Amino acid sequence: MTGLWRSIFAVSVTLLLATAASVPSNAVARAGAYDGEWSVIIQTLRGDCASGFRVSVLINGSRVFPSDPSYSARGSVASSGAISVVVARGDQSATGSGRLTRDAGRGSWRTIKGDCSGQWAAERRGV
Repeated sequence: MTGLWRSIFAVSVTLLLATAASVPSNAVARAGAYDGEWSVIIQTLRGDCASGFRVSVLINGSRVFPSDPSYSARGSVASSGAISVVVARGDQSATGSGRLTRDAGRGSWRTIKGDCSGQWAAERRGV
């Protein structure tokens, strides 16, 4: 169970991290503005979910992708740096939202069912 939650929250943080629909389509960042590999630290503040681990996600053309294909993720980054993502693995899913700057970011996440929530912090690894 912990490993499953770890995988779900790793991407939702990104992370990557409002739902994807909350970012207006005309506010999507130009390709490359936040592109690269991002290292994300996930912390659980409420609930019995994994915490205190680091994962890697990729941003390409204002879209967020998991670095591990074992779960699905869809997300986007607006030109302002606002980021949102929805992540799923099996019948479990989570959302994350926050803000990126050129080299860092932070925000919050929660499971769709609301049983766990927390915060995330990201650092850009590649440009």
